[in-house]
Amino acid sequence: MTDLPDSGERTPPDAALRRTERLETLLGDPDDPANPLGTTAVLAADERGELLADGERALAGFGLGAEFVPATLGGRLERADRFALLMRTLFRRDCSLGIGYGVTSFIAALPIWADGSDEQRRRAAELLGGGGRIVAAYTELEHGSDFARHGLRARSAPGGGYLLDGGKQLVNNIGRAEAAVLFARTDDRPGSRGHSHLLVDLDAAPADRIDRSARYPTSGVRGCLLGGAALDSCPVPAGALLGREGGAMETVLKVFQVTRCVLPGMVVGVGDSQLRTVLGFAGRRRLYGAPVSALPPARATLAGAFADLLVCDALSMVAARSLHLEPQEANVRSAAVKYLVPKLLQDSSHRLGVLLGARSFLREGPYAGFQKMARDLPVVALAHASAAVCLSNIVPQLPRLAERAWRPALERDPAAGTAPDALFRLHDPLPALDLGRLELTSRGTDGLAACLPVFARELAAESVERPELTELAALAQGLVEVLGDLARRAAELPPRDRTPVAGRRAFLLAERYVLLLAAAACLGVHRAADPGTDPFLADPLWVTAALRRLAERLGTGRGLPAPVADALFDELAARHEDARTFDLFRTRLARRNTPDTGVDS
Repeated sequence: MTDLPDSGERTPPDAALRRTERLETLLGDPDDPANPLGTTAVLAADERGELLADGERALAGFGLGAEFVPATLGGRLERADRFALLMRTLFRRDCSLGIGYGVTSFIAALPIWADGSDEQRRRAAELLGGGGRIVAAYTELEHGSDFARHGLRARSAPGGGYLLDGGKQLVNNIGRAEAAVLFARTDDRPGSRGHSHLLVDLDAAPADRIDRSARYPTSGVRGCLLGGAALDSCPVPAGALLGREGGAMETVLKVFQVTRCVLPGMVVGVGDSQLRTVLGFAGRRRLYGAPVSALPPARATLAGAFADLLVCDALSMVAARSLHLEPQEANVRSAAVKYLVPKLLQDSSHRLGVLLGARSFLREGPYAGFQKMARDLPVVALAHASAAVCLSNIVPQLPRLAERAWRPALERDPAAGTAPDALFRLHDPLPALDLGRLELTSRGTDGLAACLPVFARELAAESVERPELTELAALAQGLVEVLGDLARRAAELPPRDRTPVAGRRAFLLAERYVLLLAAAACLGVHRAADPGTDPFLADPLWVTAALRRLAERLGTGRGLPAPVADALFDELAARHEDARTFDLFRTRLARRNTPDTGVDS
């Protein structure tokens, strides 16, 4: 199985995986009420609307800030996929801590790594490596996700530099950060060159020119210190400018591809914890003389959530690896993963909440963690890019993708490019992340979707001698037919439906395309798995279930049959008993071997 090797094996895990193990050990058993970083402490902090102070101290001691800094600048950030895995460990425990201590600084740092001068990068690396905070100040409530209309102004100051006028809202940690990356208007003329990034030393700003006292309470991630800043002719030096004046919009469209790829991979940890909570309940709560988990509808719900979690992980890991291997195609994949993973996780959260019943609303007791995560998920899903924004990035590219990638692949054109095998081999090394290679559009290339016809043909041939692949081959062929239909419909889109303000039809096509990308990612991970080291991933069971779930959403299939649901449930129960994660990596958790308690009989 795709697993962190235990000590004593000949091939030790890479350094990033060892740090992930260390972080899990540091956080300790979440079910231990005496653990200052456990669920009891997390819920108490959430009730107070505070970040877990012991958690922040532990993460500072771990040196989490160094994880946001590229290795070339003295930090530990080398691989996007491994970074997502490490942060997933934290998100399994507490979304507020994951966002409040770490993710904001990671988002803010990307424009610095992309456009900053050597001196700006050095200062940012020292600040983060030393446990400091940088915030990403983009949001303005008046304009929402419409960055082109954001109005915080940076006007030229007499004698040089800029004077800042306006405000930013819903900025995490703005009240206590040492620095901020501000997205500010530097040119009133229309077009995409009107905004710039400024790296502002908040501690050096005149106190009478900036007010950082605003606080915005939220229903989810209550511990996050979401605040705002009001600026009145606040001076900043000319050296605060990141890159060239007017270049911020292009930088945003590029570096946000990184965050949209890795953030969903982190949030998979929330789905893992919710599923674990409900699985424990279903195993101990008895109805009609048997555990709830023995009832077919309950078992189907648990198995379906497990299959969806694996889909989320496959797509998020493939997207993260794309940043290194196929950065020219990351713009589409980043939007796809940011759209689909939160949607699947929220859907699972709802269904699992129904299974948990009234306990899903309780804020105390053994299942109180569920309601916190159910409240946190929508906030995390919306953060940084909404579902509509993600699909609007894909819609204008559909016709060109159909013409240049999908049709050639469907017609077996030798010139049709497919994704490299390394994209799906989750433990293969990766080249360095080069933000300069990211593109604003894919220019019609789509190696991931182009893999679908190839996988379908290979499975059809293999199933002749391997009957266990028959259903998987049929599912893959069905998805190829959907791709063909999608190519035809995309090519027929009228001009208005080839823009971000397209109608419902174009957005529905974009959604279908995202589901096909997820299917291709699952098939790729399955086919790249080594049966000797990854028997679960090499087994057609999980990928057949994943494709069934995706086909159901596409309207071309139905849910999991009882034998598949039972087999998936057995795997799920075995992992729960062995204290391992429910994702593709099956890593060990810091849990005691004690049974769940407090369930009504």
